[in-house]
Amino acid sequence: MRIAQIAPLYEAVPPKLYGGTERVVSYLTEALVDLGHDVTLFASGDSVTSANLEAAWPRALRLDPSIRDLLAPHMLLLEKVRRVAHEFDVLHFHLDYLPFSLFSGLDTPFVTTLHGRLDLPELQPMFDTFTDAPVVSISDSQRLPLQQANWLDTIYHGLPEGLLTPQPQKKPEYLAFLGRICPEKRVDTAIRIAALSGLPLKIAAKVDKVDQEYFKTEIEPLLSQAHVEFIGEINEAQKPEFLSGAKALLFPIDWSEPFGLVMIESMACGTPVIAFNRGSVPEVIDHGVTGYIVEDVQGAVAALQRLDELSRSEIRAQFERRFSAKTMAQNYIDGYTALVQRARRPVLRRVAAG
Repeated sequence: MRIAQIAPLYEAVPPKLYGGTERVVSYLTEALVDLGHDVTLFASGDSVTSANLEAAWPRALRLDPSIRDLLAPHMLLLEKVRRVAHEFDVLHFHLDYLPFSLFSGLDTPFVTTLHGRLDLPELQPMFDTFTDAPVVSISDSQRLPLQQANWLDTIYHGLPEGLLTPQPQKKPEYLAFLGRICPEKRVDTAIRIAALSGLPLKIAAKVDKVDQEYFKTEIEPLLSQAHVEFIGEINEAQKPEFLSGAKALLFPIDWSEPFGLVMIESMACGTPVIAFNRGSVPEVIDHGVTGYIVEDVQGAVAALQRLDELSRSEIRAQFERRFSAKTMAQNYIDGYTALVQRARRPVLRRVAAG
């Protein structure tokens, strides 16, 4: 099958540091190639892939301070894809609703994975208008605000099995917070949980420009506490040691998280997750197996007393069963096949899987 993956241009694929959507696009693209499909990745020119790379912009927009209009490069990306759309069996977008108008009238089937929050009121008229545009959710919870959307499937994110693995070392001694510092991720709550539990907390997190003021006023004053160590943003190669050395990952979110990639990253390293019962958490965490789902700070502190009841090898095994990149890719192939059959188009080029 000839497949086009169309990524945002904000980060390279994969990102140099933080970047959830572009990272998932990379995992999916590589897994599809491994399965024997002919894949073209439309992304920034500094992307690295075993697929065919079509550079829609020279480098990631995040790394180019001269770019002030972020929409213009994406409009060029869409036009670049439109001109060659007929060469593919299916187009897979990761650009939210941007492709809906331009590609709804083309013969080539397309699908969009929605990676972000969908509870914004301005999205309602958008999905009321484009009722036929097929979309994929990354959790069932993510769908709730947009019941009218043309949902093709829910497909959970996955990681390459060898990307993050448990690291042999001394007994884990600290709690971990990984990801991004912003109000809805509640690193302040993680600091409080660690303090009440009497355990040290290591924070490996990025601070976006939009959250700089929040960080300086609300979070930075908390980092001077004796039990807190702020590491900053870390890359993929640093994650296995960081997560494997933790007793648990704290995920005390204060919003409806669409998926939460850090949860499966932790599971890949055999590290349990203590997560608040919001958004996708009940779909990702198997309570009492890969971690504990709690309602509040007190519940999180109590759950930390029960970590010995969990098996780190079973956490890793459950990750392999549910959240491998190969599983994710096969689920998408099933979706692509359904779209092609629905469009009654012959497959342009069949590539033997495997």
